[in-house]
Amino acid sequence: MSLLCGAGELPLFNPDLELLLPSAVVALHARILAADALLIASPEYAHGVTGTVKNILDWLVSFEPFVYKPVAVLNASPRAHHADSALRETLKTMSAVIVEAASVSIPLLGANLTENDMVESQLVSHAISASLSALFQAVVLQQSEQSPTFPVA
Repeated sequence: MSLLCGAGELPLFNPDLELLLPSAVVALHARILAADALLIASPEYAHGVTGTVKNILDWLVSFEPFVYKPVAVLNASPRAHHADSALRETLKTMSAVIVEAASVSIPLLGANLTENDMVESQLVSHAISASLSALFQAVVLQQSEQSPTFPVA
């Protein structure tokens, strides 16, 4: 598992750059290609996903390896339903496979939890563990469906 760092350093999406992609976009594409699945968490900003998250998704719209990629959506504030809905709609439009069993809302807004506190919280750690387990199972299922089967002699 790896985190996407430096997302804010991607240039703003410009379809004119798709013929000769900036190096940051090439690196993003390589990371997405190498990933079996994605877990996306976006805060809500003005009833939508942040511009940074939308920019990442815009760079992936015509990137074929993103199509049918299993994706879990993590919502860290159940009251942030606008961004969650907007993100899901965008991902569906892009033909991602949203793994519902792995997509969860965890009430972290205002909880003032550190990373260690989240690990120690049964509510939070169980929800994240269950989400990752469901995402893993979706990847295993998808890979088994794509594997060629050979007749047994």
